[in-house]
Amino acid sequence: MFVIRRSAVAVISLSLLASCSSSTSSSEGTTADSTPPASEAPVSMRGLRYCEVLLLNLTEAGLRAEVYNTYPLNDCLDDVWRGLDGGAIAQTEAVPFALLNGPRFWLMDTVERLDDGSVIKKTFSGSAGDMDMNRYAVVAIGTPDTIGKAYSPQKVDRKSRFSFLAGSEIYVLTDSNGQRYVMQSWSQQRDPALIEGDLAGLGSRLDLPEGWTFGVETLENDLVIDSTDAPAQVFQDELMNTYSLVPA
Repeated sequence: MFVIRRSAVAVISLSLLASCSSSTSSSEGTTADSTPPASEAPVSMRGLRYCEVLLLNLTEAGLRAEVYNTYPLNDCLDDVWRGLDGGAIAQTEAVPFALLNGPRFWLMDTVERLDDGSVIKKTFSGSAGDMDMNRYAVVAIGTPDTIGKAYSPQKVDRKSRFSFLAGSEIYVLTDSNGQRYVMQSWSQQRDPALIEGDLAGLGSRLDLPEGWTFGVETLENDLVIDSTDAPAQVFQDELMNTYSLVPA
């Protein structure tokens, strides 16, 4: 039996993830094109706010999460987000758990999805209104004993390429074996006052494992995190900021 804590949401986010008030919740599933029209697509998604709902199930193979994300449908309006209730959503969706993850902010510039290009659109309803989301991933948690543990990588099969463009400032954790992990999104869940301008100074705030270091770099060339042929390796720090392994 797996014990699922609220911090599980941190590990299995796309970037690839706080329930506040009681409310009833309803949803409507439809298919939708995951790519917005060119006129709506931002030049860079860096700094854009998003939220996620994870629908969790226990299967014979382990823990399974359907990940729904507000990007690019909306910016996760704060009042509506705070009006969602994970327990009510779980009851409506007939799943044991629904975890609310956000608000979060992207740090990569672009994401290229390399699956069949279709997603499931769903509307989650709460006490302050409705919030539309797209399902971009179904994640199998292969090592549930690490759920909720900071600096514990999880394999995420997301079939995508995350790109950080030349000239971008990036925030990198290097582990004791020399493997590098780039921050792909930052969170206001643990520190609601955290802004992008604070990220370069996080090294003094993080309780890193022995032998790990935090660094800030300005890219001379584009950095691409390609997880099309193998699962991404993803973890979070204690502030719930999310990092992906940089391929060697």
